[in-house]
Amino acid sequence: MKILAIETSCDETAAAVVEDGQMVLGSSIASSLELHKQTGGVVPEVAAREHPLKIWPVIEDALAQAGLKIEEIDAIAATSGPGLLPALLTGYLTGKTIAHLLNKKFIPVHHILGHIYANFLDRNPTEIKFPIVVLTVSGGHNQLVLLRDHFDFEIIGQTRDDSAGEAFDKVARLLGLGYPGGPEISRQASASKYCENPAQNPVKLPYPWVNETNLKTRWDKRNFDFSFSGLKSAVKREVESHQKIDAEFVCDCSASFQDSATEILATKLVGAGEQYQAQEIHIAGGVSANTYLRKKIEIKCANKFTFRFPEKFLYCTDNACMIGAVAYYQDKCNLVPDIRDVDPNLSLDLFKKN
Repeated sequence: MKILAIETSCDETAAAVVEDGQMVLGSSIASSLELHKQTGGVVPEVAAREHPLKIWPVIEDALAQAGLKIEEIDAIAATSGPGLLPALLTGYLTGKTIAHLLNKKFIPVHHILGHIYANFLDRNPTEIKFPIVVLTVSGGHNQLVLLRDHFDFEIIGQTRDDSAGEAFDKVARLLGLGYPGGPEISRQASASKYCENPAQNPVKLPYPWVNETNLKTRWDKRNFDFSFSGLKSAVKREVESHQKIDAEFVCDCSASFQDSATEILATKLVGAGEQYQAQEIHIAGGVSANTYLRKKIEIKCANKFTFRFPEKFLYCTDNACMIGAVAYYQDKCNLVPDIRDVDPNLSLDLFKKN
């Protein structure tokens, strides 16, 4: 089954042709990142104006890479939420219009499920074993999802405030670094002499485990929620109290923040895998590209689970390939919700098996 997938939930305008939820035949992304660097973050109106200019060129490019005419596509899929309302509208309405004109099936897709199914791309799906605990972590979302089977899932943990990616962006701004913050923090952290020895780092930051009784020092293993606002505030206090914000301080503070944030993510992911007796643990979303986080998880796994992350950097960030992947499994499971419009706060529950 060949699916033309469209993703416009934020600042990327993306299209892809995906076969059988696994093989990417063509992929094209046009990003307005350079525009958003000027404002230090995504401005919804700016992103929305860019999508109509880029949507048809990326569709044509994806089809050309796949060597297909649009009439040869079996179905059309598009992100219906969550995301920025004006951005979502462009991709969703374009996809529905194409499907209507060609009399093809239209499959609305949940953005976070797209990230989850990015780990099925470029892999033999028969090798992936349920149950799976997935950590979805990016600029807009941060959840732990128990996936018992396709679309049989439960959210077992989520952020109570900032997502990890959002915290990376805000901390980067506090340190005078560029946007997006994740790659900038990682780059600065790798230049710190304490990157591989965080215990010796003179910049001390807390590990907010989100315990009901003690928020910063102990972790109740039944609690898989996250909170990064306190960690962000701790960085702010360090910056305000530091007399000299030089390159060394920026590197050390970046290393300390990265260690704290990734330690929390890795510990809770592996802990959830143990508690729910998972066969595999996965990470997905923009922060899943962080090699420091991957290394921490690999160490904590200690061969307890199969650990997977997206095969390519492209599949970590927002892209249409992942939308094509989840759309295939929705069709296979006869799970195509009757969604008639986009929803910036689209519920995952609409995509659960009955």
